[in-house]
Amino acid sequence: MSEANVNKKSTSPAPKKKVGLKARVQKFGSALSNMVMPNIGAFIAWGLITAIFMAGGWFPNADLAKMIQPMVHYLLPLLIAFTGGNMIAGHRGGVVGAIATMGVIVGSSIPMFIGAMIMGPLGGWAIKKWDDAIADKVHSGFEMLVNNFSAGIMGMLLAIIGYFGIGPLVAGASAAMAVGVNWIIKVNLLPLANVFIEPAKILFLNNAINQGILTPLGIQAAASAGKSILFLLEPDPGPGLGLLLAFALFGKGTAKASAPSAMIIHFFGGIHEIYFPYVLMKPALFLAVIAGGITGTATFSLLDVGLKSTPSPGSIIMLFVMSPRSVSNYLGLLLGVTLATVVSFLVAAVILKRDKTMVDDSLAAAQGQMSNMKNGGAEVETSAAEPADVIASYKDVDHIIFACDAGMGSSAMGASLLRDKVKKAGIDMSVTNTAISNLKDEPGLLVITQNELADRAAQKAPHALRLSVDNFLSSPKYDQVVVNLKARDQVSDEPAPVSAAPQAASTDATDLPAGLDLSVVNEIVFVHHDGHLGTATMATSLMKDRVKKANKQITVKNVGIDELQDENSLLVVSSPEAAKNLRTRYTKVQVLVTDDLLNSPKYDKMVLALK
Repeated sequence: MSEANVNKKSTSPAPKKKVGLKARVQKFGSALSNMVMPNIGAFIAWGLITAIFMAGGWFPNADLAKMIQPMVHYLLPLLIAFTGGNMIAGHRGGVVGAIATMGVIVGSSIPMFIGAMIMGPLGGWAIKKWDDAIADKVHSGFEMLVNNFSAGIMGMLLAIIGYFGIGPLVAGASAAMAVGVNWIIKVNLLPLANVFIEPAKILFLNNAINQGILTPLGIQAAASAGKSILFLLEPDPGPGLGLLLAFALFGKGTAKASAPSAMIIHFFGGIHEIYFPYVLMKPALFLAVIAGGITGTATFSLLDVGLKSTPSPGSIIMLFVMSPRSVSNYLGLLLGVTLATVVSFLVAAVILKRDKTMVDDSLAAAQGQMSNMKNGGAEVETSAAEPADVIASYKDVDHIIFACDAGMGSSAMGASLLRDKVKKAGIDMSVTNTAISNLKDEPGLLVITQNELADRAAQKAPHALRLSVDNFLSSPKYDQVVVNLKARDQVSDEPAPVSAAPQAASTDATDLPAGLDLSVVNEIVFVHHDGHLGTATMATSLMKDRVKKANKQITVKNVGIDELQDENSLLVVSSPEAAKNLRTRYTKVQVLVTDDLLNSPKYDKMVLALK
């Protein structure tokens, strides 16, 4: 198997690479979104309470509506601040960050989300630097006293700084941004934002844009106006739905076949990442999603459509749940999503129908072809390791983690897909998902991440085995991982020594075909066909070890089904499906058919009979 993007474990940390501008933007955007994403449940709770119990809501209740203002002014910023501080210095950093944020909250009359994103990490950084500075200077028995007082004093000082300094600056900047956004909305220029938002989404900046920028601004607008269009700019499922519909009708091969299920996951599940590879396989399709995004936002703006809070995930269901109780808003929301879908579909359909180059039957092949473009032109690192070395690199793996930008959505689905494959293969292996910022360099770890985040995965877990894929939701490398793990487990089991003594009567499962003459065989071949190398390559490596231990001087190879020489001295080991093809092409080669290429019960008897 060709192990693209798999980096072997090393005994020393990976050398630092120069970080490009896009990687810096991604890292900064991830830091913002990672403060919001773990607290999305609280945002949704606030949005539901607002939509249901406020005056004009679904079921107005003046008493329960009293929760609305304290939640948006205190709860949500403090949760963001604690998460930001916790990212830097654990629970202690989160506490100091939350204390520091009270200064900017009390010193301002607007919801302090941006202030929380500043003060939370600042509090974590400050207490971490303090702890590092006095780590070896505190006398035994005074640790708790020093820790508690230092956290309290540090939090107090930062809260004062926030009240007099950071708070007013953030309030002024927020007011200026709000004025700017309102002006853009008033002059109907907001749809142009989608010219930047749609391409940035597909370059995996979607969480940074939505949770890091649009959500804080939208919450401030919704707190005063009751709703905000900013909650719809990135989560609108219309552009992606139109694109996938065009593939379902005018696509080719695997892309066409997979588009209907992708539509369901995207539109109802809200996992927008599923349509990103479809755009990347044909860059002209950026025009389709941009046109759809502009159309949807223009419609929302024209009809004064907005949401109470951020919809997460961005499914059509969550959009309607977060909508104010208003028939006009419901109709405008439906119309905007519909028009975005129609426009995206029409543009994508024209591009796909005029395209004469997309004759490849495999979406995976197209994803691989586009990976260079996604990585800013950098070549994908490949490994020339022998199959046996690849198997050996998996020998210590005891858990697999999918790491993505936010640790939700596509990585959770990718983990679910591989978990199911691992379970069906009978392998006892933990498969989980996390945000890449929370990734740790643990022993026995296999990290699976997107190509876009491969460099950051290397920085966070330099000693782990790492595999990067184009798309968490549709990667052929998952099957390769399962094959490697299964082969690893079989190699680790010491085979019984091959003896020249007569063997006991065997069952039918171990019987060799009556027509085989293994005394004339000088070469064993595992065939692969249709470009699928994985299992055959691993089986070749295992057979080489088996033959070597038996002291047999037999060559073992892995070749394409069209590269065989029709000779009686050639023993071809194949699956039942490949055997049908073999017998129509060759008449002299000897064929051993087995359902398990990696560890057939026939192999011991076969090796014993070789000359």
